[in-house]
Amino acid sequence: MMHGVRGFFRFAHIDGLIPADPAVYAQLPKIHQDESRTQGLDRLELIRFLQVAQTITVHHGALAYLLGINALRASEAAAVRIEDYRETLRGRRVLHLVGKGNKPATMPLTVPVLRVLEACRGERTEGPLVRRPVSGKPIDRRDCYRMVARIAKAAGIPRHISPHSLRHAAITNALDAGVPLRDAQILARHADPRTTEHYDRARGNLDRHGVHFLTAYVAGV
Repeated sequence: MMHGVRGFFRFAHIDGLIPADPAVYAQLPKIHQDESRTQGLDRLELIRFLQVAQTITVHHGALAYLLGINALRASEAAAVRIEDYRETLRGRRVLHLVGKGNKPATMPLTVPVLRVLEACRGERTEGPLVRRPVSGKPIDRRDCYRMVARIAKAAGIPRHISPHSLRHAAITNALDAGVPLRDAQILARHADPRTTEHYDRARGNLDRHGVHFLTAYVAGV
């Protein structure tokens, strides 16, 4: 609301309707958004999700791995083409993509991910990778949501799971696995490390809380 007030007076001043902007020094309340509100998947749920996805169709399997391991966004996963992961750099197969804000990115493909992508590709040599299983047409962002919901239901996950839930799971599970925050930021392709920190605080993991280390340190005195 205060942004609206400040904008009103700012433009009134710019347009010459008032001699000065009375709201230029108005302070805005601080809004704290330390945690991501997305419900992700824990390690066992993510494993089950990936396993079940492969039993539905190869297309569901490829989508699940792109979202849950490589942390792609729904639009990015839908846009992946077979030509995008042909290249090998430093002995590793890589995926080239254009992410949020039209930023190009290159990601390595691990053997399990490459295996499901190749199963989805079949004999095809070009074109969109993940397709609708029935019609064979390329998927879009809405198809990603429907496919993820179907996998979650088949996996017995009793809450709403979206493509972003898989991206969230990839980042939080990477942090739980001990991946440094900087490397997790690269995985997530976040421009600001503070965005990755939101995922870190959202894990609800109390096992690595600082009080444990401090208690052990003091107890050893």
